[in-house]
Amino acid sequence: MSDRKQVLVAEDSSVIQNLTKKVLQFQNYDIHSARDGQQVLDMLKQKDYDIILMDINMPKMDGMECSRQIRSMDDEKKSQVPIIAITGNASNYSEEDFEKVGMNEYIPKPIDFDRLVEVVNKYAQ
Repeated sequence: MSDRKQVLVAEDSSVIQNLTKKVLQFQNYDIHSARDGQQVLDMLKQKDYDIILMDINMPKMDGMECSRQIRSMDDEKKSQVPIIAITGNASNYSEEDFEKVGMNEYIPKPIDFDRLVEVVNKYAQ
């Protein structure tokens, strides 16, 4: 089994998903992708991740509701996984909104990939 850290990228844009994947694979992370919040929950039931990068605006279930549900999971390890919000609508939310649903930090779009690597390295220890 790999000792590489497992990153779940929850993002409905395939362009952002692919760019994020390439940047983080270069940093030696194993990347898994989900296109909506329900898929994130389904994947999290099957596997542990070291960090989740969570888009806010996704179909089926948005990132805010998905984060709320993750934080209410019975499995302590899964419920405490670091969640980083990624959003193009940061002005519609306050840091307090992200904190209320249990997100650890947020990165605005367009994504600064140097900042992304810095944040992932900080939380995926």
